[in-house]
Amino acid sequence: MPVSPPRPKQLPMTALRAFETAARLGGFAAAAQELGISPGAVSAHVKTLEDSLRAPLFLRSAKGVTLTALGARVLPDFTSAFDQMGQAMQLLHSEAAPQVVHIAALPAVAQFWLSPRLPALRAAAPDIEISITAMEMPPNLKRAPYDLCLFYDAALGEEVAQDGITPVCAPSFADQLRSPADLQHVPCLSDSSWSKDWDHWLQAACPDTAITPRGPEFSLYALAVEETVNGAGVLIGHTALIERQLNSGALVAPFETVVSLPLSLRLWSPRRHRRGSPAGQVARWLTGAGRVPDL
Repeated sequence: MPVSPPRPKQLPMTALRAFETAARLGGFAAAAQELGISPGAVSAHVKTLEDSLRAPLFLRSAKGVTLTALGARVLPDFTSAFDQMGQAMQLLHSEAAPQVVHIAALPAVAQFWLSPRLPALRAAAPDIEISITAMEMPPNLKRAPYDLCLFYDAALGEEVAQDGITPVCAPSFADQLRSPADLQHVPCLSDSSWSKDWDHWLQAACPDTAITPRGPEFSLYALAVEETVNGAGVLIGHTALIERQLNSGALVAPFETVVSLPLSLRLWSPRRHRRGSPAGQVARWLTGAGRVPDL
């Protein structure tokens, strides 16, 4: 009778991924954010792996975790392996559903810049399906299954829109604003992601005037814009995102000064797309500032 020898037990893939991510990013909290799980779950996965190996991969202290010599020695191979697996999965996604283009974008960009352009894109390329995921930070493009990314950056990819900041308000509110000094006496709305915008604009528009804007802060730029349209106060507006509201007259800019930002809205991709591929067509369309190319 043939004898089947016992096979060595495989290490759990989820635990290996948790280790690699935590090691690469330098901590369990950062790994949890990338993986979409809790820091406790990352810690548990790593502990499971260490128990299986009967060897520590991290040194734990009150200040955080650091790699052991063993962990540091194997990290490059695991990073390379997971990068290659991520790229293979991206290829599988694109080959299995070639007409679906997955875009990752900043939430405000997805709603205010990208969404208004989708009807014309669908009309120009009805066979292409656009899938949008809104997220606060750009994804790890070596791992995430996105075809295109649309975020603010200084150098990555191709610029699709420049941006500037200037106070905006409802037309009925504009009569209260004769000069920037009047901002001291009205509610000044802001977005928590761009909390320094008011300071940047005031330093450029009136550097010799001491003005401390006060007003509600919103975690959603869309809510801040809606409240401004409703007459709640003055918002430091991003011109690339509120173009429709300014053109329609729902919002007005009471002052002439528009301060340019060092970061522009840019589009990039984890890989080079063929010119005629769906992702390549969408990229060409978006970088054409809304003009429909030959799709």
